[in-house]
Amino acid sequence: MQRRMLSKEDEVTSGGEDIQVRREDQDKINRFSRLHQKETKLKEKEDLEEVSTELELADDDVKIPYKIGDSFVSLPPAEALELLAASNEKIETSVTKLEDTLSTLRDEKDELKVDLYARFGKSINLET
Repeated sequence: MQRRMLSKEDEVTSGGEDIQVRREDQDKINRFSRLHQKETKLKEKEDLEEVSTELELADDDVKIPYKIGDSFVSLPPAEALELLAASNEKIETSVTKLEDTLSTLRDEKDELKVDLYARFGKSINLET
């Protein structure tokens, strides 16, 4: 698959201010968003692994703030590690499926980005 590249200059100059959003455009925007969310799960997994390592080094008498839903609860490191391990397992399952297709997702995401910037220029922001 040959990837088309769009320069920053092309992004700014292509497209006008009042461009009609077609169904096809909206589908591409939605697809880009879904691909970005999948890619974000991979980063979340890396963050959890880093936090796990830090928690293993924490003193037992220190309480760790752990987010459950919209609230934070102070827990001993061992308990926080347990909950973190459970979260990590759930994410690991999702990530394993995603890693198989990650390069394909990134290629498709880049292609969508080129198409959308070519159509909308500076009137759309896909930078994340």
